[in-house]
This record gives sequence, C-alpha cells and structure tokens, in this order.
Amino acid sequence: MAEVKISAEVRTEFGKGAARRTRRASKVPAVVYGHGADTVHVTLPSHALMMALKTANVLIALDIDGRNELVIPKAVQRDPLKGFIEHVDLLAVKRGEKVTVEVAVHTEGDLAPGANLLEHVLNTLSVETEATHIPESVTVSVAGLDAGDSILAKNVPLPKGTTLVTDEDAVVLQVLAAQAEEPADTAEAAEGSEA
Repeated sequence: MAEVKISAEVRTEFGKGAARRTRRASKVPAVVYGHGADTVHVTLPSHALMMALKTANVLIALDIDGRNELVIPKAVQRDPLKGFIEHVDLLAVKRGEKVTVEVAVHTEGDLAPGANLLEHVLNTLSVETEATHIPESVTVSVAGLDAGDSILAKNVPLPKGTTLVTDEDAVVLQVLAAQAEEPADTAEAAEGSEA
C-alpha cells in the first residue's frame, strides 16, 4: 500500500466557531493520537484528505511542522446531507506495528444455475495486519455455490501476514433460494373457495 503525504498544521483554536472557520478555509479539523503520546490537534487540507480517504484503510504520512508521523484513519465524521468531511480521528502507527482494521469483502464468480440469491451477511472482516501492509479488500469466490451453501470467516483467503480477528465461525456470505410470490389472482381464488 502506498503512503499518501499530507501537510498538517497544528490547531490552537477549539470549539464550534473555530471548526466552522477552519472548514470555510477548505480545511478539516483532525486529532492525532496513539502510542501514549499527547494528543495533537491539527488541520488538514480538505481536498487532499478527501482524495486520500477514497482508499480504504489508507496509510497517511503527515508532515506536522516538519515532523513526520504515520497515521491511519480511525473515525471519519461527514455532514449527513452534503457528505463533506467535518472531522477525522487519526491513529499514529509505526512501521512493523500490527493494527486491527476492517477490510471490505468482495465476491467473484457466478452462483450455480437456478434462481439463487447471494446474501452478504458481513460486508467487512476485522483483521490484524502490519500497518504498512493493510489490504484494501479481500476477495471470495462464490463460483458454483448453490442454495443453502455459506462461506464462513475462516474460509476467506487472507493475504500473507494478516490474521482474522472476526469470529472464525461467523457467516460472511450465504446463498438463498429465491422465493416466488403467488400470483394475486390465485391467492384471491384460494381465499374465496375457503369461504
């Protein structure tokens, strides 16, 4: 995974008014924490941050007043209507350190012939991996699965160096048989003959 470099400025103003002024200046208030160090309040350029967050579990190399800090996003708060980023919590990490993150589950292949439906019970898996080698997603083959089949978390192939944190017996995907609805005319006729 490539690192995204972003320059950050230390924040000295706090509160709603200061946060609004920061956002009007096309910046996002953020907080950096971890490793027992003091929490650092910073502002980040909103466009650069938005582009970086398009990659799941992105590794960001922050330049905070000449000091470099590796971070991963832990919590992103967005405006519910407009969708722009209002605040972000960043977790400081070190090279070689293991972190627990959520990784998206993608599928490939076609189900067995018939009217089957694939249900995604879990859209993400919690995994532990090295901070500099976080997978963007994991891919599961559903080729040939038929109604009643399921894939458990322990059956999902993970990249080397990545371990599963989610319960290994948790159902990730399951195949359901499509249920046909009775035509309305038949259902009404059946009700009328019973009366």
